Amino acid sequence: QVQFVESGGGLVQPGGSLRLSCAASGITLDYYAIGWFRQAPGKEREGVACISSSDGPTYYADAVKGRFTTSRDNAKNTVYLQMNSLKPEDTAVYYCAAVGSTWCGPYPFQVERYLEDWGQGTLVTVSS
Repeated sequence: QVQFVESGGGLVQPGGSLRLSCAASGITLDYYAIGWFRQAPGKEREGVACISSSDGPTYYADAVKGRFTTSRDNAKNTVYLQMNSLKPEDTAVYYCAAVGSTWCGPYPFQVERYLEDWGQGTLVTVSS
């Protein structure tokens, strides 16, 4: 059974940083591209970042480019999302999921390309 567990969320002031973790069981993450999504209250889910397998290309939404970085630790079967210079508009529940491919592209945030297993998410609140 595939299971994703996101962690690392919390309350942070604007301009602060958080590192989210995406740990998986029942699946070897390095065999897949892994995407990060977020969903703010009252808004649709949106793609944030995607990391391809085996040091392949990464992709970022324009809203987070230059502030967020995603990376892997294959030994821990974990993917990370480092979030810097956080803004109130980054407030959302963050999720990770596996693309049904080793490569994020050409449509890294097309939900239909992702496997059906998603975690419960981790809440990030950016507020003073």
